[in-house]
Amino acid sequence: MNMKTNDNGIERDMTETEIEAYEIVKADLEKRAKERTKAEAAQATARQTVLTKLGLTADEAALLLD
Repeated sequence: MNMKTNDNGIERDMTETEIEAYEIVKADLEKRAKERTKAEAAQATARQTVLTKLGLTADEAALLLD
């Protein structure tokens, strides 16, 4: 893989070490994005469960909290 980087205004090929570091950071960011998506889905499900138990729609709840 021939990846480029900009080093003080000079575009050059990344070294193997830089590519490895990039891949580690990229994998970590992807993992965090998946975790965030799961957490957001869980929160939405919990919110909907509470609204259903209360017999309210999201709009009605928003009016109550406004």
